[in-house]
Amino acid sequence: MGNRLSVIVTRTGDDGSTGLGDGSRVAKDDARVMAMGDVDEFNSLLGVLRCEPLPEEVSADLLTMQHDLFDMGAELCIPGHVALSREQVAHLDARLAFYNGVLPPLREFILPGGSRAAALAHVARTVARRAERAVITLATQAPVNAPLRQYLNRSSDLMFVLARYLNQAAGHPDVHWSSRHSRITSG
Repeated sequence: MGNRLSVIVTRTGDDGSTGLGDGSRVAKDDARVMAMGDVDEFNSLLGVLRCEPLPEEVSADLLTMQHDLFDMGAELCIPGHVALSREQVAHLDARLAFYNGVLPPLREFILPGGSRAAALAHVARTVARRAERAVITLATQAPVNAPLRQYLNRSSDLMFVLARYLNQAAGHPDVHWSSRHSRITSG
């Protein structure tokens, strides 16, 4: 990365455009920029989650994800550039298997909540899904490296599993969903 930002306020975006890593300019509501923003928001939310008291392995995994998401942002910012690999997706698959392996089977739908860290993981899950949708939208307009979609899909799954893991680690039960229709008794 040859050029680092030394000036943050450039005023070049005042016209509603932004610069990409290849020097081209696009509208700030371009599908590529929307995907970059959603990935950045997901990364930022992982930073907020890492401010919580977390088991060491969770904090380390979130930090790895933050670096991977920065790679993803670079890939999205530079059309044609590839920065995210299948190995990074495979790493998420391995972490999913690890955390799933220590959780009891899920027998009911759960609601976001329990501990604060688990609730934040659920918010991160929804932001990851939005980022995934944005990347899918971009893929209808420009080539997108398959690991980007896969990584975001696994990230969302991992955030769900981590929410359960964080509740378990904090001694909080998951919050089970109960439809009001299932509580109505006949008679």
